[in-house]
Amino acid sequence: MTAPSSEEALKVDELRKMDAYWRACNYLCAGMIYLRDNPLLRQPLRPEHFKNRLLGHWGSDPGQTFVWVHLNRVIKKYGLDMIYISGPGHGAPAVISNCYLEGTYSEIYSDKSQDEAGMLKLFRAFSFPGQLGSHCTPEVPGSIHEGGELGYSISHAFGAAFDNPDLIVSVVVGDGEAETGPLATSWHSNKFLNPIRDGAVFPILHLNGYKIANPTLLARIEPQELEDLFKGYGWKPHFVEGDDPQPMHQKMAATVEACVQEIRAIQAEARSTGKPDRPRWPMIILRSPKGWTGPKEVDGHKVENFWRAHQVPVLDVQSNPGHLRIVEQWLRSYRPDELFDPQGALIPELRDLPPTGDRRMSANPHANGGKLRRSLDLPNFCDYAVPVDSPGAKKISPTETMGKFLRDVMRRNMTIFRVFGPDETASNRLQDIYEASWKTWLAAIKPEDADGTDIAPDGRVMEMLSEHTLEGWLEGYLLTGRHGLLSTYEAFVHVIDSMYNQHAKWLEKAKAEVDWRAPIASLNLLITSLVWRQDHNGFTHEDPGFLDIVSNKSAEITRIYLPPDANCLLSVAGHCLASKDYVNVIVADKQPHLVYLDMDAAIIHCTKGIGIWEWASTDAGAEPDVVMASAGDILTAEALAAVAILRQSFPDLKIRFVNVVDLYRLQPESEHPHGLSDRDFDSLFTKDKPVIFNFHGYPWLIHKFTYRRTNHGNIHVRGYKEKGNINTPLELAIRNQVDRFTLAIDVIDRVPKLQGPGAQLKEWLKGQIIESINYAYSEGLDKPEIRDWKWPSTPKDGGKH
Repeated sequence: MTAPSSEEALKVDELRKMDAYWRACNYLCAGMIYLRDNPLLRQPLRPEHFKNRLLGHWGSDPGQTFVWVHLNRVIKKYGLDMIYISGPGHGAPAVISNCYLEGTYSEIYSDKSQDEAGMLKLFRAFSFPGQLGSHCTPEVPGSIHEGGELGYSISHAFGAAFDNPDLIVSVVVGDGEAETGPLATSWHSNKFLNPIRDGAVFPILHLNGYKIANPTLLARIEPQELEDLFKGYGWKPHFVEGDDPQPMHQKMAATVEACVQEIRAIQAEARSTGKPDRPRWPMIILRSPKGWTGPKEVDGHKVENFWRAHQVPVLDVQSNPGHLRIVEQWLRSYRPDELFDPQGALIPELRDLPPTGDRRMSANPHANGGKLRRSLDLPNFCDYAVPVDSPGAKKISPTETMGKFLRDVMRRNMTIFRVFGPDETASNRLQDIYEASWKTWLAAIKPEDADGTDIAPDGRVMEMLSEHTLEGWLEGYLLTGRHGLLSTYEAFVHVIDSMYNQHAKWLEKAKAEVDWRAPIASLNLLITSLVWRQDHNGFTHEDPGFLDIVSNKSAEITRIYLPPDANCLLSVAGHCLASKDYVNVIVADKQPHLVYLDMDAAIIHCTKGIGIWEWASTDAGAEPDVVMASAGDILTAEALAAVAILRQSFPDLKIRFVNVVDLYRLQPESEHPHGLSDRDFDSLFTKDKPVIFNFHGYPWLIHKFTYRRTNHGNIHVRGYKEKGNINTPLELAIRNQVDRFTLAIDVIDRVPKLQGPGAQLKEWLKGQIIESINYAYSEGLDKPEIRDWKWPSTPKDGGKH
């Protein structure tokens, strides 16, 4: 099948109808920005017909509506399954106008009916307090990408396409957005798209030339340089350029159809031969004026095809009669009386243009991915448990244990589950996953790669050295109904701080306010290579602050887990992979650590989220002299070691040991749905006794969670204090005062009855600190008794605890 030339792509009548439909879209876009009355211009426009505040972005709208109209044509002609991602940041009017004309908006929001009254309500709602934003928020049908922060449209598109073989993800990339680092890198996603099992991503780079107040880079470089750039990325660029609507419609129709046929040919070849060779996927570079079809000049200043068209092209319409006339002429240039019937509905011949039902991009179920989500077939995580005869007697890597579980999750869910990581899956000790599936790779493969590189075109482990791209892939994958997990080093998870923020806000809005969006699988982040084990990376790799960022978001959708050992990590992982509509942040080190709880105890402990470890306590249910608390695997070991020192030195000291897995349990139940009641909190931490809390992250986070508690003044938090360099684990702990010796000293100082008897031990502990630092500087590692420390077992500890 050969695509028609641009001269013959559209017959006269089809061209007339498509142009009329495009004019209807543009009229609605402008109307949303300006009007609060007289929506169909039945009367001459007067100042009171305009909104008191003019808010919105016009510049990219006509280009985007132009693209949408042409995508509708090929969807209908070829029966395509397609969704639309709007990359330009404030492009919501373009999407909303099409949702409205296709009927989807009115189906969901019945007050926005397809008549004059409904149109007026739509206009009044846009960029108005308490109603519609200017981004493609969760309230916008057909959207999986808000665009509140630029840079992620391409990565979201690829995430949506993975394992969706029949889906085409069309994505309009703004040329301002194209200047961001995440977007520039995400063009390389085409090296990970397998044409046999995956869908296609169809990018349209929209060069309208300007940002808020500057030209865009890609619009100002030489055409050959621009073409070479995208050829270098591995794409096959097609150009559609101009400003005269009639020939532009013909060019666009021919080019879109040609690209669709190229996509189908690539997929047909790969699927018939079984050879997923990396193709050169087509893309369109659309060069059209910014603010196309809007006012060309205002007060002698160029507007159309200039940066002044970016937001509201004409201001002061209520107070400036000349400006009012410009806007009226502009709106009437779309001839709304020809487009809408006397009741305000789109005329029948135009209503017949877009696809119907689920084939409408505004109603495609992939853009409401919870409707398509299937629960994971999860193996029983208990089958991967580490046997425990006594607590703290053996060491094993928590993440390596988890990797075996994830391997079998992958095996049982080979079309709906993927694991993502920035070149660190094996480094994070998750290498057993490769037994189920290798890493996805469609670039060149060399013979030597057979020796441990573990890459293949049909791999399902997604590795690329760009946290932005990985996070975008995962979000797109989840938002279209699938499941996944991303692991990354703690120091570098900050790269996706703002992406996490965007996704968390999307989830909160969708979960709490948009009842027509079905729940999606949770975003699971596994944070490894922790601040406390930077034996060679040093100070730059020491930052546990991502937890602070997470805790700023709604408690309704965020969870933070710090499992103390391998069995607890398995329990947490099983829970998180089965959950919906959360962001689950799991912090677990990849290095070997002591295992404290057998699986039965681990399940109980993780389900409660916080609890007393009786085998490590000496209070025997009585009022303790001190509470030792911990959160985090390394910090738990140091706290237990401190308890062991104190137990040996002061047999009569009543110590209660509390471990926290689910950080949000510390918050009052009035502030968090999983928080503890004040009574339960007080029963754990007591009201008037000191609490020494050894915490994985920055100390103030624990204070933030507990400041409303009655005994907050007695909680003394030890955590990371920005002290460190190239350190052994114990030396780094000492410098931040979370080590066993400092903790024991803290107890001596805060328990009145130890003030005298503890003096001699305190001096010994200070000496141990000095000796440990000197040994580390001399030998390059911690003393054997530190490296090999285990919990001193006693008969009462037993095997079950």
